[in-house]
Amino acid sequence: MEGIEHRTVSVNGLNMHVAEMGQGPVILFLHGFPELWYTWRRQIAYVAARGYRAVAPDLRGYGDTAGAPSGAAAYTSLHTAGDMVVLLDAVAPDQAQVFVVGHDWGAMVAWALCLFRPDKVRALVNMSVVFNKRNPKKKPLEALRAAYGDDYYICRIQEPGEIEAEFAEIGTKRAKDLEIQKDDPIPLPSWLSEEDVDYYASKFERAGFTGALNYYRALDLNWELTAPWTGAQVKVPVKFMVGDLDLTYNSPGTKDYIHNGGFKKDVPFLQEVVVIKGVAHFLHEEKPDEINEHIHDFFLKFSASSSVKCVCL
Repeated sequence: MEGIEHRTVSVNGLNMHVAEMGQGPVILFLHGFPELWYTWRRQIAYVAARGYRAVAPDLRGYGDTAGAPSGAAAYTSLHTAGDMVVLLDAVAPDQAQVFVVGHDWGAMVAWALCLFRPDKVRALVNMSVVFNKRNPKKKPLEALRAAYGDDYYICRIQEPGEIEAEFAEIGTKRAKDLEIQKDDPIPLPSWLSEEDVDYYASKFERAGFTGALNYYRALDLNWELTAPWTGAQVKVPVKFMVGDLDLTYNSPGTKDYIHNGGFKKDVPFLQEVVVIKGVAHFLHEEKPDEINEHIHDFFLKFSASSSVKCVCL
């Protein structure tokens, strides 16, 4: 996209690809699965035009970020949050704190960053995935199998190489397009173009899916390593947004957790919860204008009036 600059930053042994635009307070955008920095293209241009500096990396194992190990043990929240700490020190050494926006797995990375290093985050807007506090009595995969069975997608993709082989058989573009076991293409939603799919497919064709899938494969190891944070709260200002059609919002217990006090207990500085009507999982792609305004309005509360200048035309 015009105006977006790209560079590579050395981060914890990785060569991390970063997309950037604008000048001013940094907003760090963290993508999910199966996404890349590209998922934030509409948000990047919007906040850059309003006096912020957008920074959107391809996360460890994704896209044009190179050098990540192939084993799942290198994809815990300690690794991914640690990547963001080092990245921020490199791209914004003069800013003690930054704003953060996360979606899906990017939201989980953001929760971890705020849990481990709240001193780095001025405020957070997270989407789709609520804070998952650690359950000391049960490992994540054990809990998922008990709730959904062995055929649940997270359980199915645990064996390295198996789902990758299935994706290779049907082709990367069809895997990204969800055209599994169908000869005719599934019509794309209005918010996703063939050009978008081609971009994602080209990057996953080169990098593969293993790095992205390793986030799921590291769930139990992550549970083991984060024992010291059992019961810890996320203590940064937070706005949470989710689509009312999102499967994450409609999973058992989630609505009760969000609306009946559990979420606020674990995230005491939770200031806003926004449920977007008629929207599913990729809400920032489905309704970018509305989401952009929500992000901007929230961060404006924490921005000194002298440091954020609108440069809209």
